[in-house]
Amino acid sequence: MEVEVDEKDLKVAGAEPLTGERRGLRIRGWEIESRKRSILNSSSVERWEQKLETNHLPEMVFGESCLVLKHVESGTKIHFNAFDALSGWKLESLPPVEVPAAAQWKFRSKPFEQLILDYDYTFTTPYCGSETIEMDTDKDGTRDNLDGSSSLHWEDCKEKIDVVALASKEPILFYDEVVLYEDELADNGVSLLTVKVRVMPSSWFLLLRFWLRVDGVLMRLRDTRMHCVFSDSGNPVILRENCWREATVQALAAKGYPTDSAAYSDPSIISQRLPVIMHRTQKLKISGIMESLDDEQK
Repeated sequence: MEVEVDEKDLKVAGAEPLTGERRGLRIRGWEIESRKRSILNSSSVERWEQKLETNHLPEMVFGESCLVLKHVESGTKIHFNAFDALSGWKLESLPPVEVPAAAQWKFRSKPFEQLILDYDYTFTTPYCGSETIEMDTDKDGTRDNLDGSSSLHWEDCKEKIDVVALASKEPILFYDEVVLYEDELADNGVSLLTVKVRVMPSSWFLLLRFWLRVDGVLMRLRDTRMHCVFSDSGNPVILRENCWREATVQALAAKGYPTDSAAYSDPSIISQRLPVIMHRTQKLKISGIMESLDDEQK
């Protein structure tokens, strides 16, 4: 999706593009940036395998690619990256999805070796984003990062993301899609993790999506949506909605849906066919974070 941004719209919204080679913009107290880099080289792959304590990584890992959304005043940073997502995969450690007998040969490195899949080769992850609090630069030029999990508190809520407002014809000031990792499952499907962001004059919205299709076996969709309406008070609230959907091809066929993998190339189209297995909405109130950190350090 290519978006042409009108400079007049940026000016009216009080937004300005990031300078240099950085891709993104500053708007209403937020700095939003996307970075797209190449896949990991062999030495980086070895280093990641050591850190993750695994011998398995997706075919294509875009290790330096990321999306970062920083609330400048509070130092709150929401970001998305492949390493943290794969850490989630390693921690969840789902049992391997059964491979159809007709496709098992594709997973063998040698024609007649025994197939042993003792790990989750789909790289399914529960990842829904990373959080840090980035403090002001010290006098010596260093910058402190604190683990957001100890300071940022997402609370369950009944509020929902306003999809009607998101559908309004506001100008798009910035849009990008970042691929974090991808694997074609030995030509037996697809495992794909991406994050998309859209910035309008009134808010920002993003979709982190893990999409899995194991041909003839399983469809799995794990979506994380975040929405933040810009606030003049300087104390924004972020809504986060997690929705997991999943179904076997056999179950879909029983409902009269096609079993051909070609019918399931676009997760956006077929998502409503997949039953919801988990849904949760939470909110993060950013106000007072820096003050609470000051109190903790006294």
